[in-house]
Amino acid sequence: QVQLVESGGGSVQAGGSLTLSCAASGYDITNSCMAWFRQAPGREREGVAAISIRADVDYRYYADSVKGRFAISHDNAKNMLYLQMNSAGPQDSAAYYCAARPRGLEACLPLESTAYNYWGQGTQVTVPS
Repeated sequence: QVQLVESGGGSVQAGGSLTLSCAASGYDITNSCMAWFRQAPGREREGVAAISIRADVDYRYYADSVKGRFAISHDNAKNMLYLQMNSAGPQDSAAYYCAARPRGLEACLPLESTAYNYWGQGTQVTVPS
């Protein structure tokens, strides 16, 4: 079966950087739609960053709240997805979830949670105020 396992969460000071990882098993991330979502207590789940992974070119999408600060990337050889978080602030404190959907010939719906088939259990990121 498909498993997505997030890691790399923890505490980071305001203005600092942190890299999250998502290890996929039973699933090939190539030619795939993948994304990072986050959810803070009492708030709705929010799409953070997404990537359409293709053989020729990748397409990346970011929520307005993280544009210019976060970067989504992948390593096909390791079957891994990453989220580089820069200039972190208290508003970024949340549980971060990795999500995936086989792309096939269909377009990805990048930041819509209902578009994804598989989800990890999350990793907590805390940025003290």
